[in-house]
Amino acid sequence: MRKALLSVSDKTGLVEFARGLTSLGFHLLSTGGTARVLKETGIEVTDVGTYTGFPEMLDGRVKTLHPRIHAGILARRNHPDDLAALKRNDIPTIDLVAVNLYPFEEKVHGGHTPLDEAIEEIDIGGPTLVRAAAKNFEHVCVVIDPADYPAVLDRLKKNTLDREFRLALAGRVFSRTAAYDAAISNYFAERRAGTDLPETLTVQLKKIQHLRYGENPHQRGGSYRLLGHTSLGILDSRQLQGKELSYNNLVDAEVAALIVRQFPGCAAVVIKHNNPSGVGTHPASLKEAYVKARDTDPVSAFGGVAAFNTDLDPATAQEMTKTFTEVVVAPGYAPAALEALKTKKDLRILEWRSEHALSHVPLDVRTIGGGALVQDLDVEPDDPSHWKTVTKRPPSDKEVQALVFGWRVCRFVKSNAIVFTTTDRTLGVGAGQMSRVDSVKIAGTKMREFKLEGRPLAMGSDAFFPFRDGIDEAAKMGVTAIVQPGGSIRDSEVIAAADEHGMAMMFTGRRHFRH
Repeated sequence: MRKALLSVSDKTGLVEFARGLTSLGFHLLSTGGTARVLKETGIEVTDVGTYTGFPEMLDGRVKTLHPRIHAGILARRNHPDDLAALKRNDIPTIDLVAVNLYPFEEKVHGGHTPLDEAIEEIDIGGPTLVRAAAKNFEHVCVVIDPADYPAVLDRLKKNTLDREFRLALAGRVFSRTAAYDAAISNYFAERRAGTDLPETLTVQLKKIQHLRYGENPHQRGGSYRLLGHTSLGILDSRQLQGKELSYNNLVDAEVAALIVRQFPGCAAVVIKHNNPSGVGTHPASLKEAYVKARDTDPVSAFGGVAAFNTDLDPATAQEMTKTFTEVVVAPGYAPAALEALKTKKDLRILEWRSEHALSHVPLDVRTIGGGALVQDLDVEPDDPSHWKTVTKRPPSDKEVQALVFGWRVCRFVKSNAIVFTTTDRTLGVGAGQMSRVDSVKIAGTKMREFKLEGRPLAMGSDAFFPFRDGIDEAAKMGVTAIVQPGGSIRDSEVIAAADEHGMAMMFTGRRHFRH
């Protein structure tokens, strides 16, 4: 009689799979909780301890680590010496192994699990069993994912459990155990690292979607989930309509969602080529917030990505249909809003809730030739109460409000980043220029005849001004307050220029380059 060993943490589909195996003539071996579940449902099963003559011990740490188990799995059926060794020792072969591992990744998700708790979630017997079975895939079927149970049963019934299928299952085992060990390695590396980056960083990614192409049609593209993290921002969005997402869609949607999450009330952003072309807020009207964001730069808004921090209402949806948009991202949609948006057949509609954001933020990894650059993600909020006024005139309360708004936006603009804002919206954005003064000039050209109605015109800069020319240009455009990190050897000249123009200037002490 063929034997199958079942020992699973995830009991999904277990009973149905076990019943299917017994109906096909398999004798079942099992351990601990798995054996208990099977016996409670009336399925005949032999405990591994009974089978080996050696009881489970050390609170279950030692169960399947026994020659009677592993010899039965590893024996090569086409090697006479292997079969003779089994016969001498009265060891039957084990033909199928279904095991999934302790949920280590889920247990340590969040980064705050104590070491003693994490250690107990490190599976020893499970990886050993599946690796042994995968190594001997020529003669043993190994199943590590409950999703594969139906296919395995079907092939067993039809006698089509061929080599190619067993090889594919074996490959999944080694991918899973590699990811499992990587998660454990990274957990220990983080504990050792203290305030430094880990000496060894293991990244395991699982493909979740094939993209039509990368940034350009001649480049392959795909989206991957970082294993060990249950939530990854925009990758956890639900697509409600539209054609397949592109690489560029996802890159833009991610930064759009990050920007609007920063603002209270109703907030909207329009992204174009990974830069915000406009951001708008309103205490109660999402439509008004969107109009402010779109009208900062209506030309650039064409073909952009729009994101919102509150559920999309019908009035905002109707307003959106006036402008061609590639992607819209919101935490939810009123039925009438969704109906209005769906009149645009090619519009990609994504539902993404801000609570999906990671509580434990992973490192930012960028590949370069022969390796990678690694840094912390720049997501820590800034505290305006720590900013320092460096000019003779301090900013007014309204100017501070405008400066805070601009600072929230400019950290997401490609360097050199300049953002003109008032208290509730962007008025002009200059991005990605080689000199800061050029970014100031470009931001100025984006400004139209906005009615400030007594509100200030503020300027945010992601890094210091190396010369006073940027301040002089801003003064010509009517800027009254500036926020920047400071730190230039010419800070005194820049401050003096602001004083000459009667401006208020604040230093944050922290820059936000984004390349």
